[in-house]
Amino acid sequence: MSVFEAGMMVCFGISWPVAAYKTYKCKCVQGKSIYFSLLILLGYICGIIHKLLYSRDIVILLYLLNTAFLLLDMFLWYRYRNNPAPVKN
Repeated sequence: MSVFEAGMMVCFGISWPVAAYKTYKCKCVQGKSIYFSLLILLGYICGIIHKLLYSRDIVILLYLLNTAFLLLDMFLWYRYRNNPAPVKN
């Protein structure tokens, strides 16, 4: 297991629940790119495949957890994609 890979996954992993919570709270997706999220998803899928084929260790759980939160954020993007951005006073 690589401590550095695990550290990277933890840092990325913190951002997805926060992003999903913010999207859920404001119910808007202004400034979010679904294409960027799809690219990140592709990266996680590649990481999971690599872990399954070449380097089975506990870090795969971080990949799976991050993927789940990313999918949640993508679902929220889809759900709120037509909502207008909140007006700031």
